[in-house]
Amino acid sequence: MKQKVLLSLVLYLLLGISAWAQTRAVSGRVTGAGDGAGLPGVTVLERGTTNGTSTDSGGNFTLNVQEGASLVFSSIGFVSQTVPVTGGTINVRLQTNETLLNEAVVVGYGTQAKRDLTGSVTQLGSKDVENVPTVSFEQAIQGRTPGVQINQGSGKLGQGVTIRVRGSSSITASNQPLYVIDGIPVTSQYVGLASSEPLNPLADLNPNDIESITILKDAAASAIYGSRASNGVVLVTTKKGRQGESKVNVGYYVGTSRATRIREFLNRDQYKEFFGESITNASLFSPDDSYIADEYGPNDGSDPDYLANVFANEGGLDYNSNTDTPWNELAFRKGKVAQYDANISGGDAKTRFYISGNYSDQTGIIIGNQYRRGSLRTNFDHNVSDKLKVGLNLSLVRSVNDRVPDDNAFTNPIQMNALPPLQAAYDAADPTGFNRGTLYENALVSTNTATNRSGNYRSIGTATLTFQPIKNLTLRSELGGDFLSLREELYYSRLSNDGAPDGYGYSNQVQAVNYTTNNTATWAQAIGEDHTFDVLAGFSFQRYDQSQSAVEGRGFPSDQFRRLASAARFTSGSGSSGTGYSFLSLLSRVNYAFANRYLLSASVRGDQSSRFGKENRWGVFPAASAGWVISEESFLQENNVVSFLKLRGSYGLTGNAEIFNNFAARTLYTGSQYGSEPGIVPSTELGNDQLTWENTAQADLGLEFGFLNDRITGEVDVYQKNTTDLLLQDQLPYTGGYQTIYRNFGKLRNRGLEISLNTRNIDNAFKWTTNFNVTFNRNEVSDLNGQILNTGARNLSNVREGEPIGVFWGIEYAGVDPANGDALYYTADGSTTNVPGDAERRRLGDPNPDFTGGLTNTIAFKGFEVSLLNQFVYGNDIYNSAGFFQSVNGDFFDNQTVDQLKRWQKPGDVTDVPQARFLMGNGSRPSSRWIQDGSFLRFKNLTIAYNLPKEWAGKARLSNARIYVTGQNLLTLTKYEGYDPEVNSSFNGAAFTNYLVGHDFYTPPLAKTWLVGVNLGF
Repeated sequence: MKQKVLLSLVLYLLLGISAWAQTRAVSGRVTGAGDGAGLPGVTVLERGTTNGTSTDSGGNFTLNVQEGASLVFSSIGFVSQTVPVTGGTINVRLQTNETLLNEAVVVGYGTQAKRDLTGSVTQLGSKDVENVPTVSFEQAIQGRTPGVQINQGSGKLGQGVTIRVRGSSSITASNQPLYVIDGIPVTSQYVGLASSEPLNPLADLNPNDIESITILKDAAASAIYGSRASNGVVLVTTKKGRQGESKVNVGYYVGTSRATRIREFLNRDQYKEFFGESITNASLFSPDDSYIADEYGPNDGSDPDYLANVFANEGGLDYNSNTDTPWNELAFRKGKVAQYDANISGGDAKTRFYISGNYSDQTGIIIGNQYRRGSLRTNFDHNVSDKLKVGLNLSLVRSVNDRVPDDNAFTNPIQMNALPPLQAAYDAADPTGFNRGTLYENALVSTNTATNRSGNYRSIGTATLTFQPIKNLTLRSELGGDFLSLREELYYSRLSNDGAPDGYGYSNQVQAVNYTTNNTATWAQAIGEDHTFDVLAGFSFQRYDQSQSAVEGRGFPSDQFRRLASAARFTSGSGSSGTGYSFLSLLSRVNYAFANRYLLSASVRGDQSSRFGKENRWGVFPAASAGWVISEESFLQENNVVSFLKLRGSYGLTGNAEIFNNFAARTLYTGSQYGSEPGIVPSTELGNDQLTWENTAQADLGLEFGFLNDRITGEVDVYQKNTTDLLLQDQLPYTGGYQTIYRNFGKLRNRGLEISLNTRNIDNAFKWTTNFNVTFNRNEVSDLNGQILNTGARNLSNVREGEPIGVFWGIEYAGVDPANGDALYYTADGSTTNVPGDAERRRLGDPNPDFTGGLTNTIAFKGFEVSLLNQFVYGNDIYNSAGFFQSVNGDFFDNQTVDQLKRWQKPGDVTDVPQARFLMGNGSRPSSRWIQDGSFLRFKNLTIAYNLPKEWAGKARLSNARIYVTGQNLLTLTKYEGYDPEVNSSFNGAAFTNYLVGHDFYTPPLAKTWLVGVNLGF
């Protein structure tokens, strides 16, 4: 018996020695290749496992690893290194990498080393978005992201931004990408009612809190988000504290801004001459053809008051006025921008923290427009034990936007361009101090007497729990919420047109609650030296609820009482309403790497949505991809030219559930009344139980490369996206009582090519790097069931089979008949006619660009840094739909752009501006006359900075100090004659958002901004 016990003890001792021998302690130091200083916060990870640590403030680390292990060292802004463990000490020098911002790339529900990615992903770092004078982070990344087109739309502060990832994938559902902040999908759609031009909810995120932005573009990368991934996915990760790195940073910048361009209109003398001629020309036509000839007879010079009478009777204008008002300038002012920012971060091995505060105040270039935002954020991570980790990310934001009316409103300051210079802007005798007797409404009255304010409180938070019960298995649970409280307040003075005679008030209160829970299990395992697996499985649930209460009133005792409680009567309002939706999802992903060079990945997600019919609420979205790291092959490992080469391909299915009506699958009823009797009436839209997802199948082939020790790096991608089962409204016979029904029909396709190139041109004490990207995309509607969608007679945008979304379709302007000054249009046989109704309707232009891109050059030397970003768009057309008011050769008294002075005046004149004929519509029909090339090259951002030497900063007890000057939207080279080629009027609302593109209708330009700032670290 004693012998058995002794034998057992020996066996246990031998097993323990064996187990101990399988692991070893490794320590070392990580330094920067530039100055040799220790790098804190570097992630040190045992390859193929979740076993890892971070370096302390001096760059030191210690980690227990398996025999034969390799360590992966990664940190933002540095090239990752993989080092095999051959001894007990490993010292690593990391090279800075300005082009590959972070080798550890954030992907859906996790991270991956960039070299192991088999999907198409673009990642940007905090450096790209911080301290840029924009309201929201999307505006700061313009020109930096291949495959992503970003259009600001106008110079209005806080207005919605249009983003398209690899083209438009839908016609009537949303085309905006899914935004995920710290793992939680957030509310990104406009929830207000006060304006048909949407605000941008993403402006509530402080750009200086962003650590990284990852854009998932192809199906392999985005299909893990399933039914909402067809438009791409934007992952935003906020900053965190780092172990052993306690820092305090403060920043401040202040600057001014101006309109990038102010258009020229006729002055007083030009106006009198031009419209005098226009009226005289019209009077010489037959009374059957000319209203002026019929009403006033011909202007033969015998009546010296002829023109004065027409001016007075038709427009209420004083022809002999000495006033010369520059209305085109009064809409603009000198804008101001200021931002204050502070944060503190740090931590130890158990607890890390990041706390920040920010206040931003921008006074817009358009009168009446101002945006203010104050935000607080706290991010905490705490290791409860070696196996359990908890985290909390929480932000609180208060933003206030004094808005500008939509482009179509007479109170839009830009519409003052239409006012004749003969009329004064101010009137000291008027109670408002402004002239209220103008041809159209004087927007100065409303701007100075009205309230148009949108204010909201917003909190976005995520609580996380990570548990590692056994080695290589990680369980993670996330609970996130996005809480938005929006209040819109409008008040129009009794002295304004909209508020006369006794004042008008409107109030809208919106509560939006968006919460999500994600629960995942990840198994990471290395088998031998050649096989690594990463398996993810989980489920997710999201619910969105929105309640809204709106009321309007009239009859205020004075303009000092603007709250609705003071209204004498409440008129018809939007009342009380609510909406919502929910998603239940199951998801899984497997990543496999063999021999560090053959890569496979597959994912599948099943989504159930409340938006669709009970028979079709589940959708399944699979994707698969493969990669080959060719540079790891033996025939390239000793190559001195090719440092990295990877070929990857993917195919997958994604969906789009972002239909604008949450209940399109159901026939709804609403309460109503007949006289004083209550009742129930059906909506005008018939429900469809068979309604289901839009489906997008996407194939991608990509090549990633690095040459000359990564002095030259880049990626090339070709892709095709085929979308089927489009969510479209179908017209029903009115005899059935319902007007429309949503159905799944129609197809569209996007094909494209993306190229990005990064070079370290000079890399010594003097550094020069270049980043270039260009994207080509072709969009085509391949099937629309014979329908043609358009946006009304004034607009030319159409959706047609065989054409791209939003193509301009109408009659083509053929110039001017040199014999008589008539406007001409092309007919079907190629001849011309002066009768617009006889002209052929044809394709006139395409608002979708042929290619877009950006070019950034950065130079650094002895603390100085200069960075210049150029943004370009080529091949798109813009329709200036305000042209038939302001550039229509004097058809009515709206002031005209100066180019109309080139009008036809006598036989033989060759010009493209017809003879001026008052009220005769000579060339006034919507046509290609106002379609122009919208291509542009913009000097988007110039930053000149100086980083104080550390010894200088140390004397002031600073760890770092940076002073910089930044210019935004400095110069735009374009042939477009409007305010700005980066424009899109959106006043028509959500229904036409996708295909009413490339329209300019009194839309203000972007701001040119100069600022000076300082960042100090302690």
